[in-house]
Amino acid sequence: MFNSKEYRLKFTEKAKKIVEQMSLEEKVYLMSGRISLEDVGDVFNHPSADNHYNVFPYPAGGNERLGVPELKFCDGPRGVVCYRATCFPVTMARGATFDTELEEEVGEAIAREIRAFGGNYYGGVCINLPYNPGWGRSQEVYGEDTYHLGAMGSALVKGVQKHNVVACVKHYAFNSMEEGRFKVSVDASKRTEREVYLRHFKDCIEAGAASVMSAYNRYKGTYLGEHKYMLRDVLKGEWDFDGFVVSDFIWGTKSTVDAANNGLDVEMCNTFYYGDKLVQAVKENKVDESVIDEAALRIVRTLIAAAEAEDPETYEHSVISCGAHIALAKKAAAKAMTLIKNENQVLPLSKKLDNILVLGKLANVENIGDHGSSRVFPYYTVTPLQGIVDIAKDSKVTYYSGEDINKAAEMAKNADAVIMVVGYDNDDEGEFLTNEDSSVFERRIGGDRRNLGLHQNEVDLINAVGKVNKNNAVVLIGGNMILVDNFEANASSILMAYYPGMEGGTVIAETLFGDNNPGGKLPFVLVKDAKDLPEVDWDADEVVYDYYHGYARLEKNNVAPYAPYGFGLSYTTFDIKDAGCKVENDMITAQVQVTNTGDMAGDEVIQLYVGKEDSAVDRPVRELKGFTRVSLQPGETKTVTVTTPVSKLEYYCDNDNMWKLEKGKYQAYIGNALSDEHLTKVEFEV
Repeated sequence: MFNSKEYRLKFTEKAKKIVEQMSLEEKVYLMSGRISLEDVGDVFNHPSADNHYNVFPYPAGGNERLGVPELKFCDGPRGVVCYRATCFPVTMARGATFDTELEEEVGEAIAREIRAFGGNYYGGVCINLPYNPGWGRSQEVYGEDTYHLGAMGSALVKGVQKHNVVACVKHYAFNSMEEGRFKVSVDASKRTEREVYLRHFKDCIEAGAASVMSAYNRYKGTYLGEHKYMLRDVLKGEWDFDGFVVSDFIWGTKSTVDAANNGLDVEMCNTFYYGDKLVQAVKENKVDESVIDEAALRIVRTLIAAAEAEDPETYEHSVISCGAHIALAKKAAAKAMTLIKNENQVLPLSKKLDNILVLGKLANVENIGDHGSSRVFPYYTVTPLQGIVDIAKDSKVTYYSGEDINKAAEMAKNADAVIMVVGYDNDDEGEFLTNEDSSVFERRIGGDRRNLGLHQNEVDLINAVGKVNKNNAVVLIGGNMILVDNFEANASSILMAYYPGMEGGTVIAETLFGDNNPGGKLPFVLVKDAKDLPEVDWDADEVVYDYYHGYARLEKNNVAPYAPYGFGLSYTTFDIKDAGCKVENDMITAQVQVTNTGDMAGDEVIQLYVGKEDSAVDRPVRELKGFTRVSLQPGETKTVTVTTPVSKLEYYCDNDNMWKLEKGKYQAYIGNALSDEHLTKVEFEV
């Protein structure tokens, strides 16, 4: 099976024999992308469904004479970026499902479509950790926690590689800001580096990922695309990674000699520093040919291992945007819906209301995420308004953008229910590019968020409407945390919908009207005040990342959030009891009895957090170490088990440069959100 490192290593000798037959120029050609900056600029400046970034798989390398396949790159954290693919909810939304089995299914669907497009390489396993939720591209990752990132990313890797597509994990590492990403140097302690920012990358490598993409930014002053410590010492050395490393596109390679010598195997998606310049560097003895041989071996071995693996199925063009994949995109969106507030059980709304008012400009636009490299062009996208009209067939649905607050409030007085769709779009957050980066870009794309709340006109709209009609629902659209402190008092219910994909409008409506019971959980802590988060200068030349961020920072500082990490309401109720935890065979096993005590089928996510009150080292109060999603019918009881390796309790010792396990008593916290009222505490011993 291609996903197995052991399987891929069986091709080492065959790959060596192929490489030995190659000229220097042929080997270097393997390391070279073939799409120009001008081509990329053109499709970003004037995108259309027929002509956009990565509309076809981008080629690199290959050797027809010796039977080495080209690397054929397809981007897409929310679906294949190639022509008219299925658009899934963004990665952050899928993170809210806390469902690794579902994520593996998403990976399989994406891989099928890549194969149907003729591709063999997937560049969409994005697992960077947002130091601050304002990072514009954080919609492309699963959340704020390293364990969760590793578990969900590993599931995507497994699903993709099940269909013999090379899964690329990116952006390695410390890539969590947009506007300064091409210049910023990140610094962190060794313990912070290993425990917080690299652990999830290691998880994905151990899950079998066959490729890694280096980041644009610098770490401790050195660009990641030529970082010997990160690429050679850690990734290929300590972690014994068998695959190959590609640069982030165009600006991810900064040199010829340092990049090659320090572990960058492929320059993507164009060739500027490699190609003839790399051949010349070898001839001038600045790069030893053995370095080229190693890179060529890694590339050839991986690509022929994928090409010669037995396919589990065939991949006809009809699989692209097929009914099964669109249904899966809808299922993922449904499982992602996160109900943050539901005062007096305003939701679900009745389908028999006479007059429903829908407000907000985002209700009537196709809004599936940013317009950077992750943009997908599906055949259609259901807007929230269309979804509401379709489901509330017996009601009069009136829509107004809400620009005139007084007019909106007057309209709300006579409505049986008001739905306000607010939040962000690609102008507010996303991958950042301007003509300052290159003259081929005509306009600004995306960027980081300075304001973590709603636009002021949306805040004013909710407050005005909420005061005259309590039967209201606020639907939040966005890629990460949206502060609610300045409007939640007037919002009877709040539903976080993220960017829910091509069927998102349908799912939002089905959730508001009760056809879908929300079971998503916040993959980030929702703070009351942005001051509770780490401060970031998004255009900085240098930044230092602290050990603490997100929920760990709040618990460390004894600050209460508005809603804790892992929180999400349901239309039914659950009883969680009989918590227990034990250690056997180097595995921690937590167990609880979960009963659906309401009258509606629903999902619950059982979460395991671990702390050590008497630790000799500084630790977070509690850290996520496992989770399991479970579906229950009304009255049904299930025993839910959450397991995690004891090794997940290790801390990294800066002085000794090694992982260490503290013996003794630990505290397990088992429940459905990271707060005392949602968790049961039990002790276990290691």
